Amino acid sequence: MTNFRACLELRLGFEFDIEKTKDNQLVCIHDDTVDRTTSGTGKVADLTLAEIRSLDAGSWFDAKFAGEKVPTIDEVLSLVAEYQHHDVLIAVDLKAEGIEQNIIRMAEKHKVLHRLLFIGKTISEPRVREKLKMASVKAETAVVANNIDEFPKALAAMNTDWIYFRYLPPKKQLEAVRSEGKRSFIAGVTVSGNVPDNWKQAVDVGINGILTDYPLELAATLRKDQ
Repeated sequence: MTNFRACLELRLGFEFDIEKTKDNQLVCIHDDTVDRTTSGTGKVADLTLAEIRSLDAGSWFDAKFAGEKVPTIDEVLSLVAEYQHHDVLIAVDLKAEGIEQNIIRMAEKHKVLHRLLFIGKTISEPRVREKLKMASVKAETAVVANNIDEFPKALAAMNTDWIYFRYLPPKKQLEAVRSEGKRSFIAGVTVSGNVPDNWKQAVDVGINGILTDYPLELAATLRKDQ
């Protein structure tokens, strides 16, 4: 939560992951186990929310974050709601099964659905996109294009608002995205590192969102080009 708040203070979007506990509560954790990023062990799906909340989820990163807890998704969305006037995009990686209705209702409760872009299982599973759209037509969904040859199928996919590129697309493909009234997002090895030339190329062809491990450097690069 400290990291998410820092991002929002800097007007940066972020990505968060959703897993489901043994007692069907939604929590924000990347792995399907608690082993790597907490003081505990075991699968998220085999632990209750109370058990997971008792763990230290900060010390693995740095001692100054000792005592950080695995947040609930309700807590994450409540935090996003505190920054309603910040124009940021939040990528939601759906990892658990059958949570589409639940996450949409939570987002609507906090009035942040318009800030969310659903990825994870969404980008490759048509049924997940369908369930999200059934829960709300306003849910923003993405479909993946892993390479240039997959682009036509991705562009034609049903129930999609965004094309999720895992390669640097040519300008012609971005023009096609815009002509369909959709938006574009890029992630993966071409942009995740400190790669200013690739970021510039993505921006030049019209990409709407970039997911990188170096957001401050990306922001500085974009400011230089303005």
